Amino acid sequence: MSRTPFDILAEYERRSLAHAVALPAREAVAEQWRGVGYRVGQRRLVSGFEDVVEIVPLPPTTPVPGAQPWLLGIGNLRGNLFPVIDLKHFLEGERTVLHEGQRVLVVRQAGGDVALTIDELYGQRSFTEDQGVDPGALAEGRYGHFVERAFHGDEHDWGVFALSLLARTPEFRQAAL
Repeated sequence: MSRTPFDILAEYERRSLAHAVALPAREAVAEQWRGVGYRVGQRRLVSGFEDVVEIVPLPPTTPVPGAQPWLLGIGNLRGNLFPVIDLKHFLEGERTVLHEGQRVLVVRQAGGDVALTIDELYGQRSFTEDQGVDPGALAEGRYGHFVERAFHGDEHDWGVFALSLLARTPEFRQAAL
C-alpha cells in the first residue's frame, strides 16, 4: 500500500510530538503601575506616564510682571511658549534651588503645556499593587490634594502625584496676583 504525502506528514508530526518538551506553565504576572519618579522638597513622588509629556532641561524664562511668585516666567521649547512653574514654591511656599542641569516636567493641560520644576529626577519607576502603602506624610499639607496613594520600593515610599488634578486646580490656573 502506498502512502500519500499527507500520511507521510502525519507520521512526521506524530514522531515529533512524541519527543516534544512541554512548555512551562504560565505564571500570572502581577500588573505593574509605571511612571516617572522625581523629588520635590523631601518627598519622593511619581506621576503616570500619561500625565508627563516630556522631561527637558529648564528653558530660559522671561519673567511675567504681576504674576504669582511661583510662576518663574514664560519658557520657549521648540517655538512653543508655556508657563514655567516652581512646583515646590506652589506647594510648600519655598523656592526650588535652581542648578545647572535643572530638569522640568512638561505637563499637558487645557490651553497648552506647562513646565514644572523638580528638585531631582529619578527616571522610570514600576510598582506592583502589593507594594501599595498608606501615603501618610507624603499626603500632608497641600500635597493631600494631589497624593491619594503611595508605593514602597527602592527602600523609599513614593507618593503618586496626580498632575492632572494639579492642572485643574483653580489656584494653579490663576497665576496673576
